Amino acid sequence: MAVVDSDLSRAQAVAAQFGAQAFDSVAPLAGLKVKAASVAVPTVHHLPVARSLMKAGIDVLVEKPLAPSLTEADELIALAKQLQRVGQVGHLERFNPAVRATVPLITQPMFFEIHRLSVFTPRSLDVDVVLDLMIHDIDVVLSFVNSPIKEIRAVGLPILSGRVDIANVRMEFESGCVANFTASRVSTERVRKVRFFQPRQYISVDYGRQDVMVFTVGAESGGAPSVNPQIKMAKPELTAEEPLHAEIRSFLHCVRQRSTPVVSLDDGRRALAVALDIVAAIEEHGRRVRLDKLSQG
Repeated sequence: MAVVDSDLSRAQAVAAQFGAQAFDSVAPLAGLKVKAASVAVPTVHHLPVARSLMKAGIDVLVEKPLAPSLTEADELIALAKQLQRVGQVGHLERFNPAVRATVPLITQPMFFEIHRLSVFTPRSLDVDVVLDLMIHDIDVVLSFVNSPIKEIRAVGLPILSGRVDIANVRMEFESGCVANFTASRVSTERVRKVRFFQPRQYISVDYGRQDVMVFTVGAESGGAPSVNPQIKMAKPELTAEEPLHAEIRSFLHCVRQRSTPVVSLDDGRRALAVALDIVAAIEEHGRRVRLDKLSQG
């Protein structure tokens, strides 16, 4: 086991907690016969670090977003295929027990309302709130809705950093499904919820509480009665597990079995492509309303 950080003293401090070796570069890992590594460096360094690891014969779990651009994402995907390496992207909400319990319930989702609010921290300020926080929900919704995107409308503002800190997005799919996303990293509270409607059902998912509530219309439906006797409420059974633990466990299983990860590099690219389209829509909206001049005033 090894810990790599450009700050060797920091790597040594972390390594000491787990009985691991510490290094200030990935080069020595090849000599240790390391089989798998987690790439948790700033996004701009994902490609060079993951490239070095894969060329050394090491499978990689790359934190989200996969890369700062689609060009770099494509190079990562091509490298993994060429070198026959397992590559997974760290969209850990896919491993949230609440999300896993929701997947079998999906029929025809038509409207989503998603909120992800966090208090401000100096972490991940190399990217804006779309690539930092909202991309988790983008990935989840894309996995729920099997349809191309028809239109994206978005607005966002920088509040405490030089990048967009709060954003709202309306996304329409070819299927007619509409998803509203709100993400903020300047909130006074922490909220992580996705709620959606499909024929005869309303489903509410709380990522933080790992909780799912299903409201179904129709007397023949199972579950306990709610305020309206025609609506039954049910809570699917799920097994609580830390999503990060589940994510790493799943990654290591794929490494051993040489199988495709739950969140593949292609999935990471798909979420990144949508996130970048949202960033472009926010920039276009800002130009249209002359936001730069308003903020200067």
